[in-house]
Amino acid sequence: MKLHLKNALVFLDLETTGINIVTDRIVEIALIKVNVDGTEEEKLMRINPEQPIPIEASLIHGIYDEDVKDAPTFKEVAKTLAKFMEGCDLAGFNSNRFDIPLLAEEFLRAEVDVDFKKRKFIDVQAIFHKMEKRTLAAAYKFYCNQELTDAHSAMADTKATYEVLKSQLDKYKGVEYEDAKGKKSTPIENDVEKLSEFSSYDRNVDFVGRIVYDENGVEVFNFGKNKGVPVEQVLQEQPGYFGWILNSEFPLYTKKVLTQLKLKMMSK
Repeated sequence: MKLHLKNALVFLDLETTGINIVTDRIVEIALIKVNVDGTEEEKLMRINPEQPIPIEASLIHGIYDEDVKDAPTFKEVAKTLAKFMEGCDLAGFNSNRFDIPLLAEEFLRAEVDVDFKKRKFIDVQAIFHKMEKRTLAAAYKFYCNQELTDAHSAMADTKATYEVLKSQLDKYKGVEYEDAKGKKSTPIENDVEKLSEFSSYDRNVDFVGRIVYDENGVEVFNFGKNKGVPVEQVLQEQPGYFGWILNSEFPLYTKKVLTQLKLKMMSK
């Protein structure tokens, strides 16, 4: 099924030094841009992470220090990548929880301003897990009836994710879904906004869910002693909390969001 797009949609996959959003780095990035007219553009880059790649990570994706020693750093290619993704919505496999948050961190470190708030995100894994509950290789076999023979190769995984989403649109057209509260709907439609909403697990304000929206749409902290407490209330009653977060090991994007909320509060 051909995707119905209002904006170009970029499928992405990252190979990294590890799974820590704050401290790990990208070693390979694969992008497939599906334009509104259906044409496609691909971009594959090896990235020098400027830190050793742990052997545990290399054994998974097959990329070693020697393979990236002459590759550009993320900062050197950040503007090129931002230009390629400009105005595009984003899709991936487990991308809402890992690829997009880590990519946002890399752009912030490179001091390249990418406004992710204006994007829609489709997490194909979330759709798959909610409807079938399996893995990418199993998803590719289940939906496309093909074996994913080159798993953990960024471009192979990215292409498989694109093919899986198209097959999901065919398989689940008109299929009823019941959520945890018993609400029934037919959420799988060829519409990026609706797919983005369905494939999101949380109402995060930042990417990693340290700050979320409560049921009334108010930004609240989602961890520690202030879990569930409105951000504005905490900043007013505990002025040192803001500085503690900024000086601790939180993602840069979380710090950016918190700073924006503080500035918003001060402008009232």
